[in-house]
Amino acid sequence: QVQLSESGGGLVQAGGSLGLSCAVSGRTFTMFAMAWFRQSPGKEREFVAGITWNTGRTSYADSVSGRFTISRDKEANTMYLQMNSLKPEDTALYHCAATNLHYPAVPRGREKFGYWGQGSRVTVSS
Repeated sequence: QVQLSESGGGLVQAGGSLGLSCAVSGRTFTMFAMAWFRQSPGKEREFVAGITWNTGRTSYADSVSGRFTISRDKEANTMYLQMNSLKPEDTALYHCAATNLHYPAVPRGREKFGYWGQGSRVTVSS
């Protein structure tokens, strides 16, 4: 079992920056990849960025590429999301997710992740 807990987020003006953290506990040695997803009211939960736990390979949604950076600290058992140049459309509840199943690339589908955090809210004002 793996437990995830997000922190960070908050309210920021458009063009500003925020950071999110996801602390991981439990059987971390079994993890293959982690990711950030986000969900806005009335919309489906969407992939934002993902990273493989051991090799650090990353993948980004087109909408955040060049603005967001995903990283992980294996010793601290923590994943991060640095969000720069934020836009009002980035407003959402951000969830971290983890999987211990192996895939040929960084997984991006919600169904591929079996462990989820409760979410951290990000609000970007215009």
